[in-house]
Amino acid sequence: MPRALVLSGPHGLGHTMPARSFRALFQEAGWTVSAFDSMSLLGRAQRAGQGVFTALMTIPGAYDGLHFRHLRTGSALARAMDSAATARAARALRAELAHEPADAIISVFATGAGAAARLKAEATLAAGIPPPLPHTVVFCPDVAAHRLWVHEGTDLFLVTSQAAAASVRRFLPRAPVAVVPPPVRAAFYAAPSRDEARQRLGIPAGARCALLIDSGWALAPVAKAAAALADAGVYVLAVAGRNRRLERDLRAAAASRERFTPFGFTGEVPALMAAADLVVSLPGATTCSEARVVGRPLLLLDVMPGHGRDNLLHELEQGGARCCGPGATDIRRAALAMLDTRADGTTAADSNILGAGAVAGQNRRPPRWEPAYVAALARIGLDLRTKQEDSTPGQDAKPGREGRKENAYPLP
Repeated sequence: MPRALVLSGPHGLGHTMPARSFRALFQEAGWTVSAFDSMSLLGRAQRAGQGVFTALMTIPGAYDGLHFRHLRTGSALARAMDSAATARAARALRAELAHEPADAIISVFATGAGAAARLKAEATLAAGIPPPLPHTVVFCPDVAAHRLWVHEGTDLFLVTSQAAAASVRRFLPRAPVAVVPPPVRAAFYAAPSRDEARQRLGIPAGARCALLIDSGWALAPVAKAAAALADAGVYVLAVAGRNRRLERDLRAAAASRERFTPFGFTGEVPALMAAADLVVSLPGATTCSEARVVGRPLLLLDVMPGHGRDNLLHELEQGGARCCGPGATDIRRAALAMLDTRADGTTAADSNILGAGAVAGQNRRPPRWEPAYVAALARIGLDLRTKQEDSTPGQDAKPGREGRKENAYPLP
């Protein structure tokens, strides 16, 4: 079987969830797939790197300065950071490939992208990688690919907007780029109906309901905002993810409120989105794409620094979304305005800007993402199709010639 190596990242779920989608896509085509945290390739430097990143995120303006002044422009500091990280990560990746070769490396985190491209660019037997070298693919979920994402030696860049494609070609004018839809896990396409989800959760059919999701960054007072909405008569579903402190705060706030249901890390997010009238979140590409697949409008918190500010503008441009400040009062006011739905489908927040009927048009569910990826990867010789065999309707398709499971997403 061909083998793919997926390199993800540790910060939030914005890299983890696309990595899971890629894993499913390759496995569906009969590949074996291994996944690594890109930062683990740094060895003992991993803890220091994560500590610096965490500190920058907590100091107001610090990560904004790094992102916009250095990473986005590719300054000397950004190049030095990139060189140090990729050299160390490439050594660990080289050892992994020498132990178990791969046919493709899919990077959804900048550190992995740099390490894979460095090995590809070296292209020598001395690197310890037996020929043929693996195909190197980078998926950048952000609307602007900064300098650490873009390297010579990458066979294909997958991005989700023309702006992102242009940001890649800022550094590599001849870079091979494919603009594709954001990957979304299959569970969101199979989300239950609103009525079914609400019946399961005990939420009245006609009640207002909001879902608040923390992606692990802890940048907004989610518990206070959730409590304020519940006190305003809204049924609140609040997800803390892997943030244990926030989970404790949510459960404490929910203890005295009937309309408040807290969750820690849960796999029920598709059903929670289906039950909600509104999803309140950071402007992370993963959560926003999931909400659009389920067909729910978004209220995005303008609090995430650096690439989060780029992504916020991109999500607003796509429609079906509004933004607000990060305070609990800001969230409450904006959410109540969006939940005030009128008979014509507009809300109090929409009608003064867009006019009647605009909201419904903005919330069309996007098509499946997989065919675009199959087509893009085929351009560099990665065939994720399987031989389509005749089969009786209602029966499982027969295995392809190479023993792979039949792929539901053939190349157009």
